[in-house]
Amino acid sequence: MSVDPITIAVDAAQTVSGLWQTPDRPSACLVLAHGAGAGMTHPFMAAVADGLQARAVASLRFQFPYMENRSKRPDRPALAHATIRAAVATAVRLAPGLALFAGGKSFGARMTSQAQAEAPLTQVRGLVFLGFPLHPAGKPADERARHLAQMRVPMLFLQGSRDALANPALLARTLETLAPAATLKLFDQADHSFHVPKRSGRTDTELLHTVLDAAVSWMAARRD
Repeated sequence: MSVDPITIAVDAAQTVSGLWQTPDRPSACLVLAHGAGAGMTHPFMAAVADGLQARAVASLRFQFPYMENRSKRPDRPALAHATIRAAVATAVRLAPGLALFAGGKSFGARMTSQAQAEAPLTQVRGLVFLGFPLHPAGKPADERARHLAQMRVPMLFLQGSRDALANPALLARTLETLAPAATLKLFDQADHSFHVPKRSGRTDTELLHTVLDAAVSWMAARRD
């Protein structure tokens, strides 16, 4: 599979790296932000991009500035939001006219949702969250979801039933208040990293196929 490195200008002084990956005839594009502890080249992010390409969906992965600079401290929200907006603008340029979606893994999902809540992301038709971090581990709360009520685009939450950062019952109750804008797909026995134990009877790879099938089907229903 072909993966093209690109440079994304966040502002006049800051650039970040990106990876553009597309099939010959893409049906949609997903701008994909990484989690807090691992960048765009993490095996999970690469597997998601490969799986999307196999399903005729292009993707644009990118680094947040702190990851680009090899810092362990995530960027302040304002800078993270600006980086997401720059990545979305780049995707619009790379694939004009293509149905565009945005989202990401954990921290990337949260920052993308915040950016969209503040002001609509250019041409984005919906948001796809891979493990939305509703609360810190062991501290169930819904404060991190309050901005979601400001959304004017549909949202897909792909979550594991054992996600320590999103109590499934609390998440379900929270998203019920956002219906029909929010869709929850819960994956049995998966944790925040979409890992499943051996007793589940399936592998992490098999689970990811199911997760991506759900994501691509949801995007396909919102292309027009």
